[in-house]
This record gives sequence, structure tokens and C-alpha cells, in this order.
Amino acid sequence: MNNKPTLYTSLSPALLHLYNVNDAVVVIIDVLRATSTIATALFNGASFIIPVDSVEKCIEKGKEMGAITAGERDGKVAPGLQHGNSPFEYSRDFIGGKPMVLTTTNGTKLLYMAVANGAKDIITGSFPNLSAICDHLVKQNKNVVLACAAWKDRVNLEDMLFAGAVIHRIEDRFSIDCDSSRMAKKLYQQAMPNLLDFLKTQKASHYMRLSGYGLEKDIQYCMTPDTANVLPVYREGRLVITQV
Repeated sequence: MNNKPTLYTSLSPALLHLYNVNDAVVVIIDVLRATSTIATALFNGASFIIPVDSVEKCIEKGKEMGAITAGERDGKVAPGLQHGNSPFEYSRDFIGGKPMVLTTTNGTKLLYMAVANGAKDIITGSFPNLSAICDHLVKQNKNVVLACAAWKDRVNLEDMLFAGAVIHRIEDRFSIDCDSSRMAKKLYQQAMPNLLDFLKTQKASHYMRLSGYGLEKDIQYCMTPDTANVLPVYREGRLVITQV
């Protein structure tokens, strides 16, 4: 008898409604760059992060709380916000002890969608906090939905690679009857020797978009494991660090 919890991978927000998120740990994945920046800002001492799904809400919440407002639309700093979505903007000297309100094209919208679909246990994952995510999922021993933010509902390689990295590490602890999970694992195994080179050689759409803005350094950081190995958990409208 198989008593292992299940693991599924949703490759796009447009597919999230097909998965039962009510009794699962939902991992929001937006590698380039929202969830990488969330992990980095919290690792560097941000007191908490409030993710919001619109620029207007970000500005309003920031004023209300005296918080740093940050975010992007289409890879660039959104008009009206103070800061963008680069992890390099959030050094310990800058973000330590301060709250932050964040909005992004894909990641924060997906988080709100998961909440609307009934998810009660939400964390955010990226290569910079890969080990923290894997350790937590194994420890929780609950069903898992790896939810990729993609790009405007279109599947992207980097989020699938992260899902594959998680599956590669922890698959023996879960029951996996999910072709998208198998695809993600296979893709990761193919890319493992050098994730950044894989994105380059495959001309991954979001890689091409961000590198066109001169953000190669950001991309390299976002594809590097365990540089900000904390566990961001969504609680009462805020992302906070909790222990693995």
C-alpha cells in the first residue's frame, strides 16, 4: 500500500485550477526573478514582504506602511515604484529591518490565484533557496503542488527547471503520477551540468528578454543554488521566514 503524499507540477497559472491545492503545500516558483528576490530580501533581513497583484496596490500599501515599494512589469521597474525586481537591489545594508511591498508580472499574481483557489499552505521557491524548499517538503510529508509562474501563462524553461530540481532531490518521498513532473525532472537532468548555459543554448524566452535588458548577472544569480537559503512562508498576507 502506497501511503506517500502526492506531488504534482503545474507548468502555468492557466493550469493551476486543475490541481487540488486545498490540502497541499503550494510552492510558488518564479525563478526570474520574483521568488529569487523574495528569498534574497528575506535572507538579507527584510522584516517581511507583502506581495500584491497590482502596481496601484503596491503604491497604496507602501504609503500606508512606510514600506519599500518594489516590482516590475515586463521585466522593467514599474512606473510609480521605487525599486525593481533585481535581487542585487536588496543588500543587507539596504533592506535589513525594513518591510517591503512587491508586485511582479507573474509571481505575485500566481500567489494570489493560489489563495483564491483555496491554498492554505504557501511557500515561495527558487534556486537561491532550493535546499530549504526540499528540506521543508520532506519534513512536512504532505501533498505538494509545484506551481510555476511561467510568463503571462506561457510555459517557461527556468521555472520548469526549478520544479525538476526539486523532484530530482525528493521524488523518492512522494507518489508522482504526473507527466509534467516527469518532464520537469527530465529537463533538469539534461540541464544539470550548467543551468545558465542550458538557458542560453535553448534561447529560453525569458532569458532572452532579460539578457536583452543587460540583466545577465541577475540571471546567473537566480540560477545558482542556495545563495539565500531561507524558507519564505505566506502568512496573513505577508511572506516571512520560518525555520525548515
